[in-house]
Amino acid sequence: MIESLLIANRGEIASRIIRTARRMGVRTIAVYSAADADAPFVRQADAAIAIGAAPARESYLSAEKILAAARSSGASGIHPGYGFLSENAEFAEAVLHAGLVWVGAPPAAIRAMGLKDAAKALMMRAHVPVTPGYLGADQDPQRLKSEASAIGYPVLIKAVAGGGGKGMRRVEGEPGFEEALASCRREAAAAFGDDRVLIEKYIRSPRHIEVQVFGDTHGQIVHLYERDCSLQRRHQKVIEEAPAPGMDAETREFVCSIAVKAARAVNYVGAGTIEFIADASQGLHADKIWFMEMNTRLQVEHPVTEAITGQDLVEWQLRVASGEPLPRTQSELQIDGWAMEARLYAENPTAGFLPSTGPLRHLRLPSRIRADSGVEEGGEVTGYYDPMIAKLIVHAPNRKAAARKLSTACAEVEVWPVRTNAAFLARVADAAAFVAGDIDTGFIERHAVALIPAPEPAEAVVQAAARALRQEAGREPGPWGSLTGFRQSAPAYAKIDVAVGATAYFVTVDPAHPPEPVSIADIDGQRVLFRRGEAWNFGLPDSVRAAGTAQVSDGTLQSPMPGRIVSVAVRLGQSVTKGQTLLTLEAMKMEHALIAPFDGTVGELSVSVGDQVAENVTLVRIASPSETGSSG
Repeated sequence: MIESLLIANRGEIASRIIRTARRMGVRTIAVYSAADADAPFVRQADAAIAIGAAPARESYLSAEKILAAARSSGASGIHPGYGFLSENAEFAEAVLHAGLVWVGAPPAAIRAMGLKDAAKALMMRAHVPVTPGYLGADQDPQRLKSEASAIGYPVLIKAVAGGGGKGMRRVEGEPGFEEALASCRREAAAAFGDDRVLIEKYIRSPRHIEVQVFGDTHGQIVHLYERDCSLQRRHQKVIEEAPAPGMDAETREFVCSIAVKAARAVNYVGAGTIEFIADASQGLHADKIWFMEMNTRLQVEHPVTEAITGQDLVEWQLRVASGEPLPRTQSELQIDGWAMEARLYAENPTAGFLPSTGPLRHLRLPSRIRADSGVEEGGEVTGYYDPMIAKLIVHAPNRKAAARKLSTACAEVEVWPVRTNAAFLARVADAAAFVAGDIDTGFIERHAVALIPAPEPAEAVVQAAARALRQEAGREPGPWGSLTGFRQSAPAYAKIDVAVGATAYFVTVDPAHPPEPVSIADIDGQRVLFRRGEAWNFGLPDSVRAAGTAQVSDGTLQSPMPGRIVSVAVRLGQSVTKGQTLLTLEAMKMEHALIAPFDGTVGELSVSVGDQVAENVTLVRIASPSETGSSG
């Protein structure tokens, strides 16, 4: 067994690896950037070594610094986690050449599966079904456009070196192809240093099915069944589950056996995931499932597989890397119950899911489930890394019970002042169509109106805030309750001025009406109300400041985070329509489009392509027709 393990990663996955390693008696060494000096994983490890400045390229992506830390700490092995250098074949080779144990896939397998076009060609030779598309080396835009037309729209443009939803665009028709290609290439170059793309036929009712595979150095390869990752937004996974809803035993046997076949084609060792796309328009059937790609690492969503199989996949990784055989044979692995995982992100659903950065003054995660997190109250969500706060994992006897348990868990989340997607997640898990298993990758887009919380508080929130103010002030008149009413044989009611968020309300509080359960906390002098995953600050009018909202009611759009302007689609004085893209901001290696909040005219434009902007800087202002004197 490995005696000491350096974890070349950060956040929740570093904490996750430390947990298992400690249980197995393996000494752990953390590496950290300047931004993570006070992070929980640094304290949890047996030793910790600083490796550079906050930007990932100066720390977590620096192979030289990580190898130097391994040498100086006496580490005998390196676990890359996921992301960063986990699928970098050159780094894996450097680890092995340094005489260290690499807790990951063989470099040859990483290379074989690292480029989507080469991986598909390899799978075709291994008689693994793949989606129709163009994998050619000719990257001329006109050739790509011609191939897209030949395949037939809609198509997906995908970065050859891509992953995690980056460098991927759906194109519905020829008119939008060139713009989507340019955007995809920019994002791919920023994220992977490689702007080459491939073209795939877009499946209209796609399900994202993936199979967990595991191989050892003794020639054994098994699968640990499938996961369904169809709940996505902008190709980023939102909720994952295992097993896949609607998959019968025959289809499961087919897809899992094909996954093992794919892994054997590259002599795979360690934890890997074979990803498939399924045409689910008529249910899941073997002849409508195609290979998409392989991830040669541990997946973010591995906990749902652990939940239904009762296995610790990090322990499997450490044992296999140490030369041991797989802990279980295929016949010893069974599915037990149903598991779901929700990714709790620091992002604002009401502002287009833009990342929300800042200090975590208040953080409460549900206690009766598994919550894998890399942050803590008093910490900070920075703009340098993925804005994940936690993974919320539930396990239940069946899918309906798991969905109910997940919705409850998400609704219990309390975070302030950073915005989160907790309320959105709770609504997704509670949606009738989701509970019924009627899902595909377009689910969130189709149901967005019902799933995304409104920018203004619900009536129950305003009522709860008013009740809280009235309770604090007793029944005394004055600014707390301007009027008190009386009804025969009924409790007195009051009319109260209250501000929730940035809006003032004049509320009638009826004590006879039972209040909805909420949680209220005093945080840095602000009263904050938590309800069903949402968070609202409240108080007397003129005493409440809005938190985490861009000013769009007057047409002013501010930068939601630090970033770089990569495109400006409008000019000063130009007429625009509601929903039209005005400019694009690149941050966290992702592009974020800022759109017009209503019809109007560009009255102010403060940036140009290439500008670096800070958070909350005014970028553009749209003047309404009433301002410009237009009758519409």
